[in-house]
Amino acid sequence: MAVDYLVIVVYLAGMLAMGWWGMRRARSKSEFLVAGRRLGPAMYSGTMAAVVLGGASTIGGVGLGYQYGLSGAWMVVTIGLGLLALSVFFSARIARLKVYTVSEMLDLRYGGRAGVISGVVMWAYTLMLAVTSTLAYATIFDVLFDLNRTVAIVLGGSIVVAYSVLGGMWSITLTDMVQFVVKTVGVLLLLLPVAVVKAGGFAQMRAELPASYFDPLGIGGETIFTYVLIYTFGMLIGQDIWQRVFTARSDRTARWGGTVAGTYCLAYALAGAVIGTAAKVLYPKLGSADDAFATIVKDELPAGVRGLVLAAALAAVMSTSSGALIACATVANNDIWSRLRGAVRPSGGAHDEVRGNRAFILLMGLAVIGTAIALNNVVEALTVAYNLLVGGLLVPILGGLLWRRGTVQGALASVVVGGVAVITLMATHGILANEPVYYGLAASLAAYVVVSLLTRPTDAAVLAAWRERLAGRSPEHASEPVPAPQ
Repeated sequence: MAVDYLVIVVYLAGMLAMGWWGMRRARSKSEFLVAGRRLGPAMYSGTMAAVVLGGASTIGGVGLGYQYGLSGAWMVVTIGLGLLALSVFFSARIARLKVYTVSEMLDLRYGGRAGVISGVVMWAYTLMLAVTSTLAYATIFDVLFDLNRTVAIVLGGSIVVAYSVLGGMWSITLTDMVQFVVKTVGVLLLLLPVAVVKAGGFAQMRAELPASYFDPLGIGGETIFTYVLIYTFGMLIGQDIWQRVFTARSDRTARWGGTVAGTYCLAYALAGAVIGTAAKVLYPKLGSADDAFATIVKDELPAGVRGLVLAAALAAVMSTSSGALIACATVANNDIWSRLRGAVRPSGGAHDEVRGNRAFILLMGLAVIGTAIALNNVVEALTVAYNLLVGGLLVPILGGLLWRRGTVQGALASVVVGGVAVITLMATHGILANEPVYYGLAASLAAYVVVSLLTRPTDAAVLAAWRERLAGRSPEHASEPVPAPQ
């Protein structure tokens, strides 16, 4: 294992070095939060694929393959489909808005007053998403170094917080590109073929496993439908995803770069399910399906290669964790704290704003690490995050993009009614039940339509300004004025 340890240590040191390098580029709010809106197609595709394919997609995707066979790919497939839908239908318009958060978009569309409430819901989502990724460090570092759970969470979380605080989105983008390459090599090019060969090839896998393992719908239609509601729609509206769209250099980059990333997700989904299916042949009686990834890596890969594949799992967790962390801090600072204190941001305070956002990343990072130590169940935490996001924010966000008649009162009613319905149903039916997202989303939609029709239409001047922003003909949000020509 000495070679494996060396590979991991070099990888972690490289992440910190990227953070230090990114610090030199993050000299303004735009550079720190959205990488100056300058990413080209290659970097945009890599960082977008990295942020959506986290520990749940890697370790959890292999676990679902172990449990259900090829149909275990559906969870990650629905993530890829959501990213494709976002890229093809919405990303160009989102990129042209030149904002920093989803709540700023809601304020522009509805004329203000939607930001704080929607910001609180988005903050809760991003916080729980960061917590789920941080929890995964315990599993990976236990395999690597046999570390205590709390120590593993603190170690992994501290590295992510460190490089995120240093360089913001530039550091995260650079580390995500490395993580994307490591995941591609480790999972797709190394672990996938080794797992299939060790299991005796597809013919042997078919001979040893039930036919249901090769049924594309074996996981169940209701489960697939729930995945679509939670993950496909979640990809359309999450702050962590939109913040990556904001980094695109152009409309074309956002559309085509995202399409490439979404297609990559589909390939990654199938690879995880095949690896899990092969693990079922090799280890038919594992205590937990989520142990399949670590077990096949430990037992079937040679030294050095094993370290690289474990680094790939670590990369998957870190990319999602860092993306969720900067999204959480951005929402907390820009949508909640700055609005509640009622302060007007100084027009020339770029360095002050960078320092303030750094402080919020550090604060939110400490909160994420503390919450992860206190929680145990990754699946429940992730379900809470996506139920709140989809039940509370899907309707007012998509409604704002697609329905001219939607009003600020309808948007606020939708957020409150949907959020309360989701929380209440999770308390009565259980966190993992399907009812919270089904009925929460229906209640949110009903509240949005009814209240919007019963209230005065959005002011024509607000809608005109909104259309100008969607067309890319207006300057950036007032929080960061465009400098006067020299």
